[in-house]
Amino acid sequence: MKYDIITLGSATQDIFMASSDLRVVKGEEFITKKGLCMPLGSKMKMDSTSFAMGGCGTNAAVTFSRQELKTAYLGLIGKDVFGKTVKDELIAQGVSPDLLIETDKYPTAFSVIISLPDVGRSILKKLGACHEMTDEDIPYDKIDTKWIYAGSLSGNAYKTLDKLFDFAIENNIKVMASPVGQSQLAEGLERTRRLLDKIDILIVNQEEAARLAQIDFNKEDEIFKVLDEWVKGIIIITKGPEGVVVSDGEYHYSAGIPESGLADRTGAGDAFSSAFLAGYIEKEDIVHAIQLATANATSVLQKMGATNGLLKKGEWGEWEKVKVEKIKI
Repeated sequence: MKYDIITLGSATQDIFMASSDLRVVKGEEFITKKGLCMPLGSKMKMDSTSFAMGGCGTNAAVTFSRQELKTAYLGLIGKDVFGKTVKDELIAQGVSPDLLIETDKYPTAFSVIISLPDVGRSILKKLGACHEMTDEDIPYDKIDTKWIYAGSLSGNAYKTLDKLFDFAIENNIKVMASPVGQSQLAEGLERTRRLLDKIDILIVNQEEAARLAQIDFNKEDEIFKVLDEWVKGIIIITKGPEGVVVSDGEYHYSAGIPESGLADRTGAGDAFSSAFLAGYIEKEDIVHAIQLATANATSVLQKMGATNGLLKKGEWGEWEKVKVEKIKI
């Protein structure tokens, strides 16, 4: 089957638990200098609980399907209850399961998202089948697509990108990827950099971009100058509440984010990156892509779960399209 896009990345079952009895505790032992805590040895009531499919690969696949692109998810799930839930949800969302690989060697990955309402959240994650994919698992004879979208991969799955990206080049398949998360950078900067000239659209956050370029976090122009030399196409640097800056090697495009409510941040990054690609496929216009990506991410913030707020084709949410500033480099 010919696809518009095939996605890779994690496939998880997410469990959301919120309690107003949780407490924030400050301490230097925490990475963020704050911890989300409950008394040791006690029980705590939950204000709400819910279950939803998550994972960067499956989240993105739902965005593409809702934007009416023919989509398949390529990855491993376990032959367990969580795996069946993920598979059923993908099918319900119009994503082809034909490249989905079911295994009894590993359980399906899952996460527990614990939140203190109106304050913040912490995530407990258990790696699983999707992180164990190898080159031998990938059905190259079934990969017939215009685009490959590779979300953040870790474990053995990250090591499949070398061969997969070479395959993409040989078969005139374009690639959007985010190969520089914490687990990927732990593999070494040189290994990550070798992937960059095989990518048509690179998306990273501000911290990842700085670590990759080995340039101070605040020196944005210098970071872009380095990355523009390594990446043949478009570079996207997301900046959280400060919005996004995009480079096509000739212009910089920047935009903020609209004021909105916030129910849950889970999946907002996946919503942005996947909708950017969907918008770019639609019009090959970076301004349009940024506007659709921002609208999709903002919509996701309004609901619990990584896919519940994803926009359908033609939807823009209740917010005005963000203004995009275009400046010659």
